Amino acid sequence: MNWGSWLLNNEVQVRLAFFFAILAVMAIWEMLAPRRELTVPKAVRWFNNLGLVFLNSLALRLIFPAAAVGVAAVAQQRGWGVMNIYEIPFVLSVVLSVMLMDLVIYLQHVMVHAIPALWRLHRVHHADLDFDVTTGARFHPIEILLSMLIKIGTIMVLGPPLVAVVVFEVVLNATAMFNHSNVRLPLRLDRVLRWFLVTPDMHRVHHSVEDDETNSNFGFSLPWWDRLFGTYRAQPRAGHEGMTIGIHKFRDVRQVQWLPGMLMLPFVGKISGYVINRRSWNKEGDG
Repeated sequence: MNWGSWLLNNEVQVRLAFFFAILAVMAIWEMLAPRRELTVPKAVRWFNNLGLVFLNSLALRLIFPAAAVGVAAVAQQRGWGVMNIYEIPFVLSVVLSVMLMDLVIYLQHVMVHAIPALWRLHRVHHADLDFDVTTGARFHPIEILLSMLIKIGTIMVLGPPLVAVVVFEVVLNATAMFNHSNVRLPLRLDRVLRWFLVTPDMHRVHHSVEDDETNSNFGFSLPWWDRLFGTYRAQPRAGHEGMTIGIHKFRDVRQVQWLPGMLMLPFVGKISGYVINRRSWNKEGDG
């Protein structure tokens, strides 16, 4: 069997199967062992957050029908990218590709916190008043499209195998749902696991209303980049049950939890000084 052709033709089905499987597992886990009490009814959050996911998927298919795996196939055919220029053992090329693409996602995440215009888009993700499995896929459509452009550029430069691109996409989606889930892990397990994988407790810190906590723990899958670049924070000051999720200025449920409000959120208010190197939070600012 030609695995490259099979993945190219079945990439959507593979990703959807993993998406719904992980979503179901984490949703059940959240019900059985929740870490925090939700402040907004789950039905409201799920309907609107997943509605945004549907819009994003539709926009991606309309504007980028080939998606990332299609670009990887073109790069492979035309010999574009480092992995297509140098002979690297297949398994090593897959591992390196997945790690390097994860590094790019980390850097991209830092960038959307560092540039005020991009933060306006990214705050749709952070304005969620609660933190659960659907938060991991809650992004504004414009940010999703910009992210795909960055992904396409990365693939053209790197030239990863098709398998690596599919593995990366599946792992990224799966870990985003896992580490955004409102689940309770034994503390000892969490301490060990976060050396190898971003855990819910590790990433929840990033969704704090406090700016210095928000500007930490940017990793989605691999936790090493935060430790390497000095953006790692172990715990929130107020503890996981006591911390406040979201953004100081945006607390109106209609604005931040309903789909029309989420779509308009980047265009509300002035562009102010929310950048990664701010040392204090201006509650009167843009957020």
